[in-house]
Amino acid sequence: MRYPIKKILTQSKKIAIVGLSAKPWQDSYRVASYLLDHGYEIIPVNPGATEILGRKSYSSLRDLPEPPDVVDIFRPAEFVPEIVEDAIAIGARAVWMQLGIVHHAAARRARAAGLMAVMNHCIKKEHQRLSKNMAPTVPDAPQRQL
Repeated sequence: MRYPIKKILTQSKKIAIVGLSAKPWQDSYRVASYLLDHGYEIIPVNPGATEILGRKSYSSLRDLPEPPDVVDIFRPAEFVPEIVEDAIAIGARAVWMQLGIVHHAAARRARAAGLMAVMNHCIKKEHQRLSKNMAPTVPDAPQRQL
């Protein structure tokens, strides 16, 4: 199955990151920081933190004041079904399971509910890859007549 990676990255602005760590050396923190630097709005979801990267952290997806475009998951696979159910309930448009996280049944459930789903991909790496492939091209300069 083809993942809707390009569609998610180009049509989304607001990303809730479930399991976002407040520790700068953690992958989730580095990914969130990168996404912030590239124009995305980040919503931390971590019950153990009140603020991460200068943004209010929420205890769960169901506590968010409005739905995100994407729910990016940095939690072990056994927690994914519940997170997907929460993403469906709050009206997210996509769920993204980070590199190393795979849960086929949860992905099928998300898709059946109308959400796009990505598994086992790093959102930062995919953004970097797409950014290289979508680099702006310089239009052909008009030819000068000699």
